[in-house]
Amino acid sequence: MAPSKNPDRENRDRLRRYTARQQVHATQVARRRRDNVLAVVAVVVVVGLAAVSQVLWSTSGPGAPEAAPSDSPSASSTPAAGENVGDVPSDTIAEGRTWTGQLTLNDTVDLGIELDGAQAPQAASVVIDLIRKGFYTGTTCHRMSNAPTAEFIQCGSANGDGTGDAGFTFGPLENVPADGVYPAGTIAMARSSDPYSQSTQFFITYGDTTLDGSTGGYTVVGRVTSGLDQLEADITDAGLTPGTSETDGSPVVATTITGATVE
Repeated sequence: MAPSKNPDRENRDRLRRYTARQQVHATQVARRRRDNVLAVVAVVVVVGLAAVSQVLWSTSGPGAPEAAPSDSPSASSTPAAGENVGDVPSDTIAEGRTWTGQLTLNDTVDLGIELDGAQAPQAASVVIDLIRKGFYTGTTCHRMSNAPTAEFIQCGSANGDGTGDAGFTFGPLENVPADGVYPAGTIAMARSSDPYSQSTQFFITYGDTTLDGSTGGYTVVGRVTSGLDQLEADITDAGLTPGTSETDGSPVVATTITGATVE
């Protein structure tokens, strides 16, 4: 004879099994929700990193940031507005006088240069100090523009890609053209939108260039006195590889500063 069944025990067992299944189901639902949230977060992070990468490229080189394609020069640093950051060389180094020197690109392009210590004492002092310390030798000219109204090549990035500096950023803007015109041969400091974001990067115009002055313009630190035709023949005439636009990218001829002197 089969043993008799206990209805109460069966009900309790059934309830325990049901409760266990419910708990398993709830755990699975929670896990799926968690996985979905992690997937969304991962997508957001990837998109964010892509945006940051674009910003870093956009803000590298001479002038204002290029969140939208622009022919203006830009620098990567973003300091607190209106103040120097780091150990900025003293503005007395330039001694209020004109300095002469030479900038050599790719061992073959020799540019005679003048730095205006009277009109741009802070910027000139920075460039003089960096040249004396050998900072520029081995750095690249990573950016070029060949737009009809913006012909320049940008140099002096510590990392060779528009990012990095010498550990400082400085202002104020000095010797800025009132009409926004930077004649061929102008040497000016690159920066982002803040006037105190100047650091090591500079740009050389190889054609008459007009730049947006809505954020204050760019410090003219000096000029090229000879060799501009050589710069064009050996480097800029070869064109550029488009970056932020068809007229703004990197020079086709890889360009490195192989020497810099000043006296």
